[in-house]
Amino acid sequence: MLENLIIILIVAVIVCSILYYLNKAKKQGHKCVGCPYGKQCSKKCCSSKQQ
Repeated sequence: MLENLIIILIVAVIVCSILYYLNKAKKQGHKCVGCPYGKQCSKKCCSSKQQ
């Protein structure tokens, strides 16, 4: 029982951390979070498969 609670708490912390990072990046002006072009991206480069 306690092990399940610990696992659930760890997963919840990870999910909350990801959501916090995404929200913070969007507020800083990143249109495509994770895109190497960051703030300059027009979202077309992220959705297309350019190489």
